[in-house]
Amino acid sequence: MEEFVGGLWHRFITRQASRRHPAAAVRLEDMERQAGTLFRALGGDAGLRVAAASTSENGARRRWLSRVAGTEDRVSHASRDAETLRLPPEIDLFAESGLNWDLYLWLIALAATVPAEDDDWLQANQAATAQVLARYPGFAARYRRLVEACVALRLPPERLPADEAAAEQAILSALRAPEQPVVLPTSRRPPQPVPLWLYPSREVFDRRSRPSATAAPKGSAGEAQDGRQRRRSARREDDPDGRDGFILPFRAESLLSWAEYVKVNRALDDDPNEDALRAVDDMDELAVSDGTGETASTVRFDLDLPSAAADDLPLERGILLPEWHWKQRRLLRDQCSLVVLEPRDATPCPVPPRLSRASQRIRNQFEALTPSRRWLKGQPEGSEADLDACVRAWTDRRSGRLHGEARQYLKCERRERDLACLVLADLSLSTDAHVSNELRVIDVIRDSLMLLAEALAATGDRFGLYGFSSLKRDHIRYHRIKDFDERHGAVSRGRIAALKPGYYTRMGAGIRHSTSLLSRQPNALRLMMILTDGKPNDMDHYEGRFGIEDTRMAVLEARQQGVRPFCVTIDQEGADYLPHVFGVDGFTVIRKPEELPTRLPMLYASLVG
Repeated sequence: MEEFVGGLWHRFITRQASRRHPAAAVRLEDMERQAGTLFRALGGDAGLRVAAASTSENGARRRWLSRVAGTEDRVSHASRDAETLRLPPEIDLFAESGLNWDLYLWLIALAATVPAEDDDWLQANQAATAQVLARYPGFAARYRRLVEACVALRLPPERLPADEAAAEQAILSALRAPEQPVVLPTSRRPPQPVPLWLYPSREVFDRRSRPSATAAPKGSAGEAQDGRQRRRSARREDDPDGRDGFILPFRAESLLSWAEYVKVNRALDDDPNEDALRAVDDMDELAVSDGTGETASTVRFDLDLPSAAADDLPLERGILLPEWHWKQRRLLRDQCSLVVLEPRDATPCPVPPRLSRASQRIRNQFEALTPSRRWLKGQPEGSEADLDACVRAWTDRRSGRLHGEARQYLKCERRERDLACLVLADLSLSTDAHVSNELRVIDVIRDSLMLLAEALAATGDRFGLYGFSSLKRDHIRYHRIKDFDERHGAVSRGRIAALKPGYYTRMGAGIRHSTSLLSRQPNALRLMMILTDGKPNDMDHYEGRFGIEDTRMAVLEARQQGVRPFCVTIDQEGADYLPHVFGVDGFTVIRKPEELPTRLPMLYASLVG
């Protein structure tokens, strides 16, 4: 009975204290695509990604009913840094869904203007607000409605202590008159959250220096994400003195409370289990430390790479490639080492029986694109007379019409496409994932390469097939499947069948070496088709913005050398970052991965047609 009454009371007081409007809620996932488009259209950094913000503790003064109910103690702040624009996962502040939608649009417009980092966040938001209203007058009426709606939700200054009232008056002045700079007075409590502003986002995992207490306050947003894309708040802690966890009895008749500190080397812990993920789900905040102390085991054998006897056959070693450092805005020379490999145990084979029917159909379709001889009419010279042109010329002369140069011959010419195509397949470890009960991503890639090779062989176009994966910058694996000068047949089919998942996806290096191979081809049109299933990444710093910007620079370098890159991905989030990397017309997203083998040849035909 006690639990039942307590549950009733909890539901009642929570409902009375809540000022949310679930029926009018607008979710980020419903307008995430529009958010990225609007952000870039308003001049925002095209390389930023849009993600859901984490919740953090709200230390501001709350209403009495909220304190009793234990609500409104956490808030999702909109923020941005050099890599990510973070927006609340859901906005339900107002009873009108239109106002909640307008708040998302306003935050996006503000994020396109406000600097990524600014020490005085109030004046930075003021300046950005004034700039948005001056540049886009259409936002003025929407902004006024949002200000009045937000002010109505705030505690009035007359109900606050003197120091907090002064800070609240400054915030209200900054909201209503953003063109007049305001200095925020100090107060014992932080001010009430301002939904119309962006809050500073600090890097708490900066390994280069320990941030101070003012630079990285408790509750700063961390960069860790689990598989469900939920963001966590984080704080930095010093290393504990003890080696093990401890059990602390705080009262004899109570349960034992316990805490444990575990040293985890994130660079070596690549396979989190479900128990760890469930434990993280129960934690509101993650604490991290530098972990500079020595661990018990100082010797580690890298078992990721196979032995030389079991690995693929190396053909070329130590090909040095540059890499783009997006923070320094410069190309670092000789940063990557690439090795060209060939499958060791590949045996010649025919087209697999499951693909034979599709292969024959695609061959019949692509044979129509095969270069052939054709007669050109109305030519000034040729091997035979054009009877139709001769009759028209005789009729014109008899009727007294003037005509120019005589074009009364037929000429036979062989029309050929001057084309070379390089297909670069992502062979990273993520291709070992399943797309259905029967197929993995690597199976889809093998079938796609098999059918595309049959189609290109039917047209007679020059083409090469390659794959890539990487394990940090000093071991980039580039797999040779079929060279341009090699005839497609049972040998290259065997190499396709022998492909297996590799390591990580250092895409910039793979594109640069492929550009080098294509630039040696004498053809006028040089096409590079890239097959991938996710973002560029590797075990070292090649992650997030770094990998995306390096890949983008590699694509720009390829275009400068006359190569046309085109990306085909099965990543459902590819439309968020691929326009920045390849351009709006330089990629396509295949929503159903199992359709890639049959759609890839048609994509090729549309690109070269």
